[in-house]
Amino acid sequence: MTLALDTIKLSNAQIAWRAAQDIEDGAYVNLGIGFPEMVAQYTVAGRVPVFHTENGVLGFGPTPAPGDEDWDLINAGKKAITLKPGAAFFHHADSFAMVRGGHLDLAVLGAYQVAQNGDLANWSTGKGAIPAVGGAMDLVQSAKRVAVVTDHVTKKGEPKLVNRCTMPLTGVSCVTRVYTSLAVVDIADGHFVLREKLSAISFDDLQAVTGAELKTEGAIGDLVVPAA
Repeated sequence: MTLALDTIKLSNAQIAWRAAQDIEDGAYVNLGIGFPEMVAQYTVAGRVPVFHTENGVLGFGPTPAPGDEDWDLINAGKKAITLKPGAAFFHHADSFAMVRGGHLDLAVLGAYQVAQNGDLANWSTGKGAIPAVGGAMDLVQSAKRVAVVTDHVTKKGEPKLVNRCTMPLTGVSCVTRVYTSLAVVDIADGHFVLREKLSAISFDDLQAVTGAELKTEGAIGDLVVPAA
């Protein structure tokens, strides 16, 4: 099954594109370090989300072209950023006051595991890992909505959408939607609800690589993205 999934699954860029399509005009959005940062590259034309980063910038734009970086302008992951008109700078503490004050509409994070009740595990104490949960703990408990972008399975082919997380939790009952390499899944009433899936995979095969029951509500949409 894992080898077959590798031939049909979405790339990280395609997952990021799909997640970006659901970000509303004017929404205040925090993008987690790493993979979630890609979402800023796919802002929908005509919409102007306001991206926030924990190190103290509000209103950053896409990654600059190679050679155009200003290394005084970085996000929390130390990646170079551009600024949109009206962008603001502020102290790290003020940035977290915005987070904890509930002023973010959406936080987009990666994940090791997401449980069917919305629990999130996205940090590790394993080899080479930063031994702390970091700002993600504040983000998931304070943002109005929490979305996850992730591969549907681990590199070993094990489900990342599970009945119950077995890794250290970042937050409890916090995730509202998951964008995976195979599907778009909502979390409602303690269950995974399938909204979209790749047409190349059947419902039964998708269920086989998901660690908890996938429920449905009406028609399942096709997960359609631009070619890689």
